[in-house]
Amino acid sequence: MRAAPRLVTAATAVTSVTAALALLLTGCSGDPGDDDGKITLQFQSLAWQKESVDANKALVKEWNATHPDVKVEYVQGSWDSVHDQLLTSFEGGEAPDIIHDASDDLADFAYGGYLADIGDLLPERLKSDIPKRSWETTTFGGKVYGVPFLQEPRVLIANAKWLKKSGVRIPTPEKPWSWEEFRSVTKELGDGKDGKYGVAWPLKEPVSATLNLSLSTGGKMFHRGEDGKVDVRFDKADEIMPRTVHDQVNTDKSASSTTLGMGGSDTLPGFFGGKYAMVPLGFSYRQQIVQQAPKGFDWQVLPAPAGAEGLAQGVSPQTLSVSEDSPHKKEAAEFIDFFLQPDNMVKLARGDWMLPTGEEALKDPALRTKKDDWAAGTALAEDLRPAPAQSVRGYPEWKDKVATPALQEYYSGAIDLGELRKRLVKDGNLVLARYQR
Repeated sequence: MRAAPRLVTAATAVTSVTAALALLLTGCSGDPGDDDGKITLQFQSLAWQKESVDANKALVKEWNATHPDVKVEYVQGSWDSVHDQLLTSFEGGEAPDIIHDASDDLADFAYGGYLADIGDLLPERLKSDIPKRSWETTTFGGKVYGVPFLQEPRVLIANAKWLKKSGVRIPTPEKPWSWEEFRSVTKELGDGKDGKYGVAWPLKEPVSATLNLSLSTGGKMFHRGEDGKVDVRFDKADEIMPRTVHDQVNTDKSASSTTLGMGGSDTLPGFFGGKYAMVPLGFSYRQQIVQQAPKGFDWQVLPAPAGAEGLAQGVSPQTLSVSEDSPHKKEAAEFIDFFLQPDNMVKLARGDWMLPTGEEALKDPALRTKKDDWAAGTALAEDLRPAPAQSVRGYPEWKDKVATPALQEYYSGAIDLGELRKRLVKDGNLVLARYQR
């Protein structure tokens, strides 16, 4: 699981400085190596779940055991503060050599000259194993600034017993619900009158879900002109997903209004308690469900609704990049190649309960089991596309200052569709214009 990049605040600045100082004390990318001529690389990982941390550390240990002249030091980072912490370390010349991040956080760092172009340093094996659509998430101006390796589709986690009892058609990747059918089904499953709802939308962070799920209807929001500049539009295709959520909450009452301000984990107690028939969540939430669900609770993974573009949805893969200031770019790229061997990519995917980008890893039987609905996720892999905001400079500010409050107000019913469009487009383009002068 990952967090979107954030703007610097007083609180996060303190965290960033502290993290940067910690990196300085343990060594930095400017260190040419030990006194005996051996190279030391710092690898800052954002793994946080125990299984994922264990998998990361085990691979670092395996590398060190087989590469005595190139030692890798594991440094623990945090998704909550990574953008600000990296910015501080880049500007201070103390960035780690190998950087774990997410693709929608790379554009400003790439254009700012902080990340190395590693396209020519990566082996053909790795380049060909990861599909072109995934490479597009880390390629800016024809240069490759990271390797996308884990991705997470949004799915519907459903109360299987509730759905079966209701008699509604169960969607499959081959025959998913349309957005219109999804709205109709949620009305049938619950309208809130008895405290039960067809769906709970956890939209504390509404922008990513809105942009990425709108790809299924042909929505793009961001449009790049021949001059390379990006502008925001909110066309008919962009309206379908947000209008569905708005109407479920405010017209049909099939979606609980109280969950709009929640994160995904906050909805799980109500889901387990029989309050919501379905919750749209990232694929990795299955781990929490396995760990926390009451004994005998029957759940299943369903594909998100489909539109004119089928099951297409945007993702921002987790990435591995190399600092431009690292004196050991070749060795850093070699570690990344080792780290992302197919068998290792499977270990990382299972540790994070996500999907690997590598096609060889996706074939692994361990990721195609009915147990924990792994197969339901791998069936969606070919429909995953780069998130619409991947290469948009100024996206973090647009997201925080414009889109988040506008979408929150729209979903709650405080503003109508016309006002939402005005804010996203008019106010949004003013923000982006400052980054494109």
